[in-house]
Amino acid sequence: MNTTDLLIGRKRLGSAGSGGRPSTAAMLRFCPEHGITADIELLPSSQVNTALDRLGRNDVRYRFVLDMSDLD
Repeated sequence: MNTTDLLIGRKRLGSAGSGGRPSTAAMLRFCPEHGITADIELLPSSQVNTALDRLGRNDVRYRFVLDMSDLD
């Protein structure tokens, strides 16, 4: 991922700093065993501006997840 693209567009890529690898691995094992899933709206990375606009308008029902697989 080219970080210059983020800087020029004043975008930010972040994550929650909770837990470490062992905690995350335990959670990823626990959730499917107990049928726990997340309600998300998956968007292609090309729609990041749409996602930000909708966030600004409070037009979000679920957590947005950007599909980053289409980036180089």
